[in-house]
Amino acid sequence: MPRPLIRFFLLALGLASVIAQTAAADDLPDPVKRVLAGHGLSSGGLSIVVQPVDGGDPLLEYNGAVPRNPASVMKLVSSFVALDVLGPAHTWDTSIWLDGDLDPASGRLDGNLVIRGGGDPWLTLERFWTLLRDLRAKGLRDIDGDLVLDRSLFDLAPVDPGAFDGQPLRAYNVGPDPFLVNLKAVRFTLVRRTPGGRPDILVEPPLANLRLINQVRSAKGPCRGYQRGVSVQAAADQPGTVILSGRFPTGCSEYSLYRSVMEPDRFAWGVFQSIWTELGGSISGVLRNGTAPGQEKPFHIMRSIPAADVVQRVNKFSNNVMARILVLTAGVAREGEPATLEKGRRTIDAALRDLGVPTRGLFIENGSGLSRESRMSARTLGGMLVAAWAHRYMPEFAASMPVSGEDGTLRRRLGGTTAGYAHMKTGRLQDVSSIAGYLQTRGGRRYAVVVLHNDEDVHRGPGQELQDALVRWVHDR
Repeated sequence: MPRPLIRFFLLALGLASVIAQTAAADDLPDPVKRVLAGHGLSSGGLSIVVQPVDGGDPLLEYNGAVPRNPASVMKLVSSFVALDVLGPAHTWDTSIWLDGDLDPASGRLDGNLVIRGGGDPWLTLERFWTLLRDLRAKGLRDIDGDLVLDRSLFDLAPVDPGAFDGQPLRAYNVGPDPFLVNLKAVRFTLVRRTPGGRPDILVEPPLANLRLINQVRSAKGPCRGYQRGVSVQAAADQPGTVILSGRFPTGCSEYSLYRSVMEPDRFAWGVFQSIWTELGGSISGVLRNGTAPGQEKPFHIMRSIPAADVVQRVNKFSNNVMARILVLTAGVAREGEPATLEKGRRTIDAALRDLGVPTRGLFIENGSGLSRESRMSARTLGGMLVAAWAHRYMPEFAASMPVSGEDGTLRRRLGGTTAGYAHMKTGRLQDVSSIAGYLQTRGGRRYAVVVLHNDEDVHRGPGQELQDALVRWVHDR
């Protein structure tokens, strides 16, 4: 559908929504009312929009214009705008330069290896191994110089990973970086090789610059409890040192924890050293941050997976740092380098306005929803979902969402008669519970559904119960 027609369509829907909200303010569906009453919740913190994707009056709108904290359903905005601005085939380039002379006979580089990060959101361990393997295949073996990382693509203020919830080592708190290897996540796996014996700890990916101190002991008991009794700490006075402690139940044979324990450049350096040595290479120098050569052709370029695949990983599994990179990349595409958060915010606002989506009350802190300050109305999100349904990249966007009862964050929700009928993104923070996406009814009609719920302890279960009740009510119509 041409953009002018989309804008006209959405403006008409907006007028219909105002009328519908007045009529529906005291007329929530009975299943929703029962959940509110059963948990002693008022309806003041609840916003709902249920809008046919093909036009017509809203089935339901309640407090639709009230800006609320959306939690992770904010990722729908970031990912849709990224598809709109970048296109589903967009890729991110990681470029390699040889700052010196390479002897083809010996494979020795007399100089530095320079890597310019291009913001690849999915530079996993496997893909980074492939990148280094490609360098070996091109004849590079021994580097008589330094590893120089060019991370100038992003111009961001320093990120305090513990600012949000005091958990700086949690993988969900990792901040964006133009050269983010393996999402900067380390998997610590405790393995008990003999019954009742002290567990060993395996580290993946291998980090040459990581010192691990194993203080974990065994304790009799079944395999249960928070983190199975194990804690992970980074030694404040010893960078690169991680301490695992606690008592691991004898009923457990294996258990894994994911943590972020280093800065992005030092993490990349540690993985590089380990893999490069494993591949038969060597490097004599140290890690440095710098800039890539001017207009020289790179020695090698590695392209990322396409944006459509990135968006799917963002929404299916609610990946925070990847969503933030999408916002930054969209800003670069519209306003040029370097990437800044303000450019990303302006790009989102402009893209939504261009589609006729109302943005009043919209505030995006970082694009992931991991925020206490972000705000959005159900009407804004509902309008975006309707616009997205008429968009040329609707198939890629809809397919990126979890499917009820089948995969992603909905794999254990909305099963039974609603399994497979909902493509929806969930969100959850303290006192915040949300869901949004597309739902097909028994009769075959499709709706854009948005629930934003901000109330005390709503994240502990009542929010999900209310959402499931509403989804089933719409589905059964």
